[in-house]
Amino acid sequence: MIEFKKVSKSYDGVTYVIDRLDLTVSEGEFLVLLGESGCGKTTTLKMINRLIERTKGELLVGGQDVQTLDVICLRRSIGYVFQKVGLFPHMTIDENIGVVPNLLGWEHRKILARCDELMKLVGLDPKEFSKRYPQELSGGQQQRVGFARALAAGPKIILLDEPFGALDPITRFSLQKELRSIHRKLGLTTVMVTHDVTEALLMADKIAIMADGNILQMATPKELVQHPINSYIDSLLQTPKIQADEVEEIYEG
Repeated sequence: MIEFKKVSKSYDGVTYVIDRLDLTVSEGEFLVLLGESGCGKTTTLKMINRLIERTKGELLVGGQDVQTLDVICLRRSIGYVFQKVGLFPHMTIDENIGVVPNLLGWEHRKILARCDELMKLVGLDPKEFSKRYPQELSGGQQQRVGFARALAAGPKIILLDEPFGALDPITRFSLQKELRSIHRKLGLTTVMVTHDVTEALLMADKIAIMADGNILQMATPKELVQHPINSYIDSLLQTPKIQADEVEEIYEG
């Protein structure tokens, strides 16, 4: 579904934040890009829908080079969820969800039906929330609307840029499970950026661990934990276990 072939990105023509990246995301796969700040994971994500343009290499979506596609059509065909949601404050919830269908020329009745369908999918009652404004919702509810908006036009691909980073732990855990369920139910191809190791291990089909603009290792969570290729990856993936052991000691008194 998504393929990077020797893709590089440079902002100054000298140094590369992404350096000859090879990456394949299969249809229906949930891939997490994991790494420390500045490793290139968000740049990689944003090159998929051309929010950032590549410098070199080939990037295919659905078998087509994204550079040959109309950038507006490309972005409308791919769902995108931001960490800070980015809802339009002057629009109601159903208007926010219906932004892309409206731009695509859908009939008003069809847009309203789609908004109701998606609000139910993300756990919001349309009768209660459709005419509210974003500032009337909690952070978790706003993020649910963000998910619904990203899914509004029926994309096959959804991109998520640290979507749970600003949420409290209980809301975060609940939405993680719901997103994973939605991914399976709709047969989406999902690429998510995070620096949270536990989140990556619990949500991903595959994890690509990044550093210095490239992938150090890409495999299933189980394979990565059992067979890390170097001490850095081993140390990174042991962090949740070490933390869990320390928490268990607290519980045991």
